[in-house]
Parts: sequence; structure tokens; C-alpha cells
Amino acid sequence: MDAHPTTYTTTQPTLRSADIVMAPERLGAMHQNRISFVRTIIRKMAKQQWTVSKADWQLSPQGFGHVTYKLSTPNHSYHLVVFCDEIADEDRNDRVIAERWDVTFALIDGDVNVALLEQLRANVPLQEAGRNPNNVLVLARANKSVRVFEHIVRYLAKGEQPNPKELAEVGYILRTTAVYGNGKFGIADFKRLENNPDFNQSFSAQMCAVYLLREFSLDWVNYLAIQQGGEHATSLHPSLQRYLGVGNATGLGMAPYLINHPTIVDQWMTTREHALAIVLQQATDTQRLPALQGLLNKAVMHLQQVITINDRQRQYNANAVADLESFNPQFPALIKKCSTWGEVTHHSSDMSIEAQEILLSCLMEIYPELVDTYQEKMNSDETLFLPSGQKVQDLQTTIERAYQWAIDIDFSLPENHYWFWYRSQDKEEPRLGIRGEELGEDKELPLDVARQVNTLYHALRQHESELSLAEFLVQHPQHRAIARRVWTLGHKEMGDIQMNVLHKDALPMHLLRCKLAVFGATKFDPRSDRWVRVTFFQGAPLLDEVHNNTFEDNWIFPLLPSSESLQSNEPLSGGNAS
Repeated sequence: MDAHPTTYTTTQPTLRSADIVMAPERLGAMHQNRISFVRTIIRKMAKQQWTVSKADWQLSPQGFGHVTYKLSTPNHSYHLVVFCDEIADEDRNDRVIAERWDVTFALIDGDVNVALLEQLRANVPLQEAGRNPNNVLVLARANKSVRVFEHIVRYLAKGEQPNPKELAEVGYILRTTAVYGNGKFGIADFKRLENNPDFNQSFSAQMCAVYLLREFSLDWVNYLAIQQGGEHATSLHPSLQRYLGVGNATGLGMAPYLINHPTIVDQWMTTREHALAIVLQQATDTQRLPALQGLLNKAVMHLQQVITINDRQRQYNANAVADLESFNPQFPALIKKCSTWGEVTHHSSDMSIEAQEILLSCLMEIYPELVDTYQEKMNSDETLFLPSGQKVQDLQTTIERAYQWAIDIDFSLPENHYWFWYRSQDKEEPRLGIRGEELGEDKELPLDVARQVNTLYHALRQHESELSLAEFLVQHPQHRAIARRVWTLGHKEMGDIQMNVLHKDALPMHLLRCKLAVFGATKFDPRSDRWVRVTFFQGAPLLDEVHNNTFEDNWIFPLLPSSESLQSNEPLSGGNAS
């Protein structure tokens, strides 16, 4: 893109309205973009020439044991320690209640000596039940996609490449079921990383650990193919290696995070909207049009290749494909009559939300020199505050300006408080129960932001507008927490997610999709309204490509390799991790 010298429009851009951006249906249609966490960590690895090497490979011929990778940055060194255990098929469970996994792993700050390795060996496979030192930055686990794993190894052992269509159905070898950071279970708190130049951005350590796991999964199948096939074995073709990412199974547990960390969500969405807004105010550019249309065609093919069991998602994908195929040919005429890309997007308003969001991600993709400057702005101060000296009228006005969506809800109607959220005592998972019908209502989690705001607003209206807000809260202390939230988020650009999570038709999937898109997931496959499978780092450069300076940051909307590319003898420079 830098080959096109451009004079940029640099006036303060206008952001899309929070009523549009924070609507759950739009959050539930988000896609990866250039400042999604998977993209920024790979870009950082390439720019700073991070290197990865196999420090220790202690696997049996059957593939069980441990492996250690050393990650070296210009600032420090880290180690990923991976434990592979033999488990029965019936123990392979994606839910948080599982007690055994095919793979458990930890990202370590610094070196791993014999004593630390033994401590990790005794505790990492136990996950939540273990006790790990605070130089563990990330604690995680994963299971095989058994069918894909065995298919790949079987074919490679015979000296043949696996069937690409078999790989396309899943898109990964390993699927993570939890990736813990930020002080969970005694491991390092984010405070330890705040001044760490490598991982000072939220979730960057977790994303790096998952990327290294992807490389292990590729090394693992290549190793087992040699163990089984000997001199007849071959390595997985580089194009297929790039196509395979790391799967992830995510359930209701992710939804409460977005509700309980509202300033982080506001920061994520505000940062994305600023990056998008500066792109939309740029003059239309015929030189960038081929790249944009190519990305839209790639998005269409990607959606056509996505396999999902979910009827709703399948229809969303089909609608987006039809809309994009219809809209893409209109671009040459549109950029002649529209002066900015923002004007062009106004003509896309009849498309499905899914298609609209794909278009926005593609527009951000063709302006890396503008968008990438926002990648270091995703962190947020989580303090909720309520300044002194405010009156009842001040908070009431804030609610009317930023929370009209919550005021308008009639909570006397049963459908508006149909669900309650609670944490299952025996399974330790967030759950949804039907109010008045199921047990657990007495343990309800305070995720009902809309209802709390609505109740606060009507309580404020029962008092004199000039009454001190401090006095109001002395009289009604139950409103202190929501008052701080409303004031803080009501004075931010995007504010709270505009969703009543208690409504009978509320879809937690919208919340899951939002966070996963910010992380950079692709290939959304909802397994129900309450959990989803996705893929991370599918299409991402391989490790040897990152640290050998052959990096290409063009892997949005990954595609199955063509048969022609698989016939080439594209080399791997001595393996993935040298």
C-alpha cells in the first residue's frame, strides 16, 4: 500500500454513533481487523525479529512427554513448556469441568531450570487444581481434533499430503478450551507486564502462547509422521501448515467478562472506531480499489468455505455472500460519484450487518499506514468514578443521553426479565436459568445492567433535581455501584453494550462474537446460542516466515490452498521452529 503516495485527510474524524456500534446485533457481526490482537502480535514479532527455537524435545515415539520452545525478543527471553498426555476418548471434553486434556502448556517469563520444569510437570497438567509460580504468564490447555490429527499423521507417514477438504471441515489440529492469564490461579498478574515492552498490551501474552502452540501442533504431526512412516514420511505442505490455526471452544463464561469490564470494551470499540473513522474520511482512491475488491472476493470465498452446523450462522454467511457479490461490481461507479470512502459505505446500508462489517474490515485493511498506529491503544483504566459536587439532575441527564435504550425497556413485562444468570456450584460455569421456573435465582449474578440503570433512573426521578447526588446515594446505597458505572461509561465515546441480557430473545452469542473478533478469531461456528467454536491464527505466517523476514501481513479471511499451490515444492527453511 505504501507504493501509493497519498495526501491524507487529517481533520478530526466523526465516529459512528454508539447507538449503532454498541448494538448487540452489530457486535455479533464483527470480524477480525488489522488491530485485532492476533494481527498485532504477529506484526510485532516480525518487526522486532522475535525468534523461536526448540529448547527441549522429549516426546516418546507415540508423541507423549514434554516440549520446550524458547522465545527470544530484543528485550528478554521466555519459554513455552508443553505437556502431552495420553487420555481416553471419553476424557476429551471442551467444557471447563474437564479434568484431563491432550495438551497442557504454560508461557514462562525467563529460563526453565530442572527444578522449575519438575514443578511445572506436577502442576500445569492439573490446570486450575495446580499451584504455579508467578513467573508463569499464561496457563492453558487444548484437545486434539482427533479426526484431523489422525488423518494428517496417517497420510504424512505414507509420504502423501492429507486431503485439504478434510482439513477445511475443522481448520485446526488443536483446540484450546481455556487460556488463562492476568493472575488467575496464582500465575503472574497483569501488573507484572504493564512495563514489559513485549507483552504490555492486554492479552498479548495469551495470543503469543496460542501462536506458539499452533507451531507446536504442526511440529507434532510432522514428528509423529516420521515415527510411524520412517523414510517414507513427508512433512505437511507449507500452504496447509499456514491454513491450519488453533481452534477454540468458548461458552457463556466469556459473556460476563464483557459486562464486568465495561471500560475495556469501550476502549476496544472506541479505538477501532477511531481507526475506522480516519479511513472513512479519506478520499476514494482508484489505486487502492483492486486491493479492496480482491479482499472482498477473498471474504466471499472464505464465507463459502466456512462449515457450520448452526442454521442461523449459515444463513448469515449466505446473506453476506450474496450482498458482497452484488455490491463489489458497483465500486468503479461509486468511487466516481463519492468523494470519500465514508460516502461509499452509505450505499452499503441495505446490505446485511455481517456484510457491512466485512466491508469495514476490508477498508481498514487497505490503509495499514493509518490503522496500525492504533494498535497500542487498546489498554484501559478500569476505574469507575463519580465526581463530588454532582446533583441528581446531572446523573439523570447522563442517563437520558447515554442510556435511553435502557430507560425505554418496560421491565414489568415478563419477556424483559425472562432469564437470570448464575454460576453453577457443581460445574463452576456461568449458566442461564428461566426466572420463576429453575433453581438458582437466589444466586443471580449482577449482570443486569439495563435493569439496574432503569431502576436507578426511576429512583432519581422521585427526588428533587437539585438534591446532592451524595445525599441521594446515602439514602439509596444500593445504587452506588451502578451510579459509578453510569457516570463513567456515560462520559465515554462508546459506553456500555446496549443489551438487556435478561430478555427472552437475548443472544449471548453476540457478546461472545464481539470479544472473539477483537482477539482476531475467524470461522465462527456457533454450536448453540451459548457456545461457539472459532479458529485463531488460521492463515497466519509460519514462524520461519516471521523471523526470516519473509513476513506478509495479508492473512485476513484465510482460504483453503488451491490444488496448484499444493503441487509446488514450496520449501520450509529447516522446520518451523529452528
